Amino acid sequence: MTKSYRAAAAGQGLVEYALIILFVAITLVGALTILGGTLADFFQTAAAAFPGS
Repeated sequence: MTKSYRAAAAGQGLVEYALIILFVAITLVGALTILGGTLADFFQTAAAAFPGS
């Protein structure tokens, strides 16, 4: 293998990892946007269940 091929292959791997991280981040933002109100209500209910709150 030539040096430039190895560098290109390493760069391709980094791009693939970046795309995976981007996809996960977009998915999390979408899920939190959709479920945000429900999650907030759940945590408020759970916090209210503890004495002294």
